[in-house]
Amino acid sequence: MEFRYLGKTGLKVSELCLGAMTFGRETNEEDSFAIMDRFSEVGGNFIDTADVYTQGASEEIVGRWLKGQPREALVIATKVRFAMGEGPNDVGLSRKHILAGVEASLRRLQTDYIDLYQVHCWDPGTPLEETLSTLNTLVERGLVRYLGASNFTAWQLQKAIDISRHHGWEAFSCLQPQYNLLCRSTEWDLIPVCLNEGLGVIPWSPLRGGWLSGKFKRGMEGPPQDSRIALAEEKGWSERWSAYNNEHTWTVLDALHVVAAEVGKAPAQVAIRWLLQRPGVTAPIIGVRNMAQLEANLGALGWPLTDNQLDVLNNASALTPPYPHDFIAQVVGKR
Repeated sequence: MEFRYLGKTGLKVSELCLGAMTFGRETNEEDSFAIMDRFSEVGGNFIDTADVYTQGASEEIVGRWLKGQPREALVIATKVRFAMGEGPNDVGLSRKHILAGVEASLRRLQTDYIDLYQVHCWDPGTPLEETLSTLNTLVERGLVRYLGASNFTAWQLQKAIDISRHHGWEAFSCLQPQYNLLCRSTEWDLIPVCLNEGLGVIPWSPLRGGWLSGKFKRGMEGPPQDSRIALAEEKGWSERWSAYNNEHTWTVLDALHVVAAEVGKAPAQVAIRWLLQRPGVTAPIIGVRNMAQLEANLGALGWPLTDNQLDVLNNASALTPPYPHDFIAQVVGKR
């Protein structure tokens, strides 16, 4: 496992981040401990969770595991934003909810500080100044080391950076967006902001809920019954079969299987490897349900995709940019 700086900070994180969303849900505590042990054993130091994952159970499992580990050797990330109760202030990015949220996360994680504290999504009901000044206070108090955002648009991210800069507050050091071979719209605005401002990028859903795992090929009439995609259709999740059963998806998967066969790797490993070689990406977040999935994902490390292989994947997964991106590209191309 190699290490990369998180954006323009001096913080070094492993090139893969272990996502803990499955802990306490699909994965019991014993298996979660084993997964974190193995991830740490191969050099992984970066673990990402959120207060809302299994209503706090994920943080609690990470916290109990953390008690037996060298705390300073690890980078623990969590998030705040979504509802953790029934009250009107139990959701959002108000000062009240953030302060209650960080105290609860510290308690569940059984630690004195959080390495990376991220706002989980934009909150239109709270002024940015209120959110950002509160986050800055957490850094000043030593409860949080670095700040990040997830699920922001580019203008929201840039505005937050500019406000923090204007006031001299601690600014976001990274962005956690959805980014994968089936979601490249992230490149239109978000990645350029991150590159320009020096933010690290830690993509969630690098396998798009299983679509890029290797289980899916052109000609299938439906998802395997034991797959997340089958459950997604039932639950109405964004990665559901009805949303992705289209020509673009099958074109991307055709290319993914071709490249995987050429390099002798699993499609999931190629999909993660592609992300690891994208500009701005620090560490894809791998979410696993069991040890076999972790071992498979670790196979994305230690080898490169060639320029030709990257071209195959890039061409197959390219999206037609919307206005004004298409117009700007056309004008710039004529200069």
